[in-house]
Amino acid sequence: MNTMRSPSEAYRRVEFDARVSSAKPAELVLVCYEQLGGALGSAIAAAARGDNGRKSQSLTRAVSALTALQLGIDQRQSLAPALDQLYLAARRTVLDSVLDFDPAALAAVQRDMAEIAAALRG
Repeated sequence: MNTMRSPSEAYRRVEFDARVSSAKPAELVLVCYEQLGGALGSAIAAAARGDNGRKSQSLTRAVSALTALQLGIDQRQSLAPALDQLYLAARRTVLDSVLDFDPAALAAVQRDMAEIAAALRG
């Protein structure tokens, strides 16, 4: 399967696997936010170029990142219901864009998630 990927995609995957394997839980959350932001940006750029294959791959990566974030919510924390609702709304926006692509809505999700990631880093 790696023979089908571009060298840059293979490198990205190796770098991602290395980061994940050595990350602490808080770092994994940031990796998920980074993956989500990158996937959304890639989907928007691919749509602008008319590259439906890349757009689809990117939207799938975004859903995967959102799923990981949602599964990682500590339900004992007071923010858990709000985070769950946020991730569900983001997932809905991404999935809606599969059939009716909305770059503005995806960019808004991307900005919101980038703000959360920045706050977590701070």
